[in-house]
Amino acid sequence: MINKTSNKATKLNLRDFKSIQMKTFWITSLAFFLCFFAWFGIVPFMPDVVKDLGLTPSQKWNSIILAVSGTVFARLAIGKLCDKYGPRLCYTYLLVLGAIPVMLLGFVQTPMQFLICRFFIGFIGASFVITQFHTSIMFAANIVGTANATSAGWGNLGGGANRLGMPLIAAAVVAFGVADEIAWRYSMVIAGVLCLLMGLVYYFFTKDTPEGNFAELKEKGEMPVFKKDEASFGSVLKDYRVWILFLVYAACFGIELTVYGTMDDYLQNRFGLDRTFAGNLVLSFALMNIFARTLGGYFGDKFGNSKGLRGRVIFLAVILAAEGIMLSFFSMTTSLVVGMIFLIAFSLTVQMAEGATFSVVPFINKKAIGSISGIVGAGGNVGAFLAAILLKSKSAVAESAAITSSKGLGQEAIEAAQTVASASAVSGGYFVIGACILVAALLSLTIKFATSEETVRGESGKLQMADK
Repeated sequence: MINKTSNKATKLNLRDFKSIQMKTFWITSLAFFLCFFAWFGIVPFMPDVVKDLGLTPSQKWNSIILAVSGTVFARLAIGKLCDKYGPRLCYTYLLVLGAIPVMLLGFVQTPMQFLICRFFIGFIGASFVITQFHTSIMFAANIVGTANATSAGWGNLGGGANRLGMPLIAAAVVAFGVADEIAWRYSMVIAGVLCLLMGLVYYFFTKDTPEGNFAELKEKGEMPVFKKDEASFGSVLKDYRVWILFLVYAACFGIELTVYGTMDDYLQNRFGLDRTFAGNLVLSFALMNIFARTLGGYFGDKFGNSKGLRGRVIFLAVILAAEGIMLSFFSMTTSLVVGMIFLIAFSLTVQMAEGATFSVVPFINKKAIGSISGIVGAGGNVGAFLAAILLKSKSAVAESAAITSSKGLGQEAIEAAQTVASASAVSGGYFVIGACILVAALLSLTIKFATSEETVRGESGKLQMADK
């Protein structure tokens, strides 16, 4: 990483649009927002896609799984590339190349083409890693957790804002004379164009570090040329703390992705809500990213400044345990009012846990923040993949049994039995996931830091990690 850190920002001044640190913060947050917007942009149109392409229920589930699977590989690779080439070039290429499958989704004609595009669109989910890397090297230790959490949280809003934004884009397209049933195709093309344009903005208006771009610093001899890059990456892979955080992020961000991806149907099946109302509820929980993830980073910094790096870890463990308890309680409720209380609490704690995770990540190995961010970020998608597989398998078995047992009772009775069976299966799945989150919380307590990794006094005058 970088040899000098004197120009790192020690405050997150949201009214500052001129300094390179804050300009980068705003641009990287917006880029992340657009990536999430495009990544899950097809979700509001799935009923139209199913009808247009003739997707089977299995193909629909597979598209959800593929959308998060592609991101795993991209996140693992992009972190190492950031360490070597810098976030500016990595984000530029990711946005420009990632825009291609987004736009191509508007031209698919078969289910297979749709599934392939969804897999490759998932690669733009690697934008999270670059965002965290870029803010980590722009902000000092006393504020880095808050900066990371805020940029990530506001970026994650794209995954909820598309529920409103994409239908609005479709409505505008229809107003220009496009048939309503194919408006989703034009909407995806427009989302891809936005990502492409954002790539150009990133290239021309950001820098890799407060001191300049990686290439410039290498020429001046102010940072290593990564001749020992492989050895550095090897040390990252051997660090048990990286893999603990991999599991932790699987237990928070991964679970958030899957729970919100299945929550619409669950609320309808469990509580009898109509699709629009259920969708609006899920959207409102996603919009909590405006502040909830920031809170996780903020309290991570607070505990870090007062209790050292161990304080960050303890806060992470506590908030992660609270997340698991809230989801488990929610899974057992049959009352809509009580269920909403626990679901709100789950939304708050899961997003705070995500922020708290990346208040710890920058301190594991200051020379390989990108590689570590990539591995930990990939953990989120592995968690989403495994949770989706669990819920899909439980739901498929339960629904098949319900159909078999209600044969001869009429189509309405069969559908009712399917609804009850699906709700019961997903409820049981949520409970199991909640228990797994508690295990991850206990494992997080095993993260230790050597005395040499701490410094007695920092910018805030309190115990914290030194920028190396």
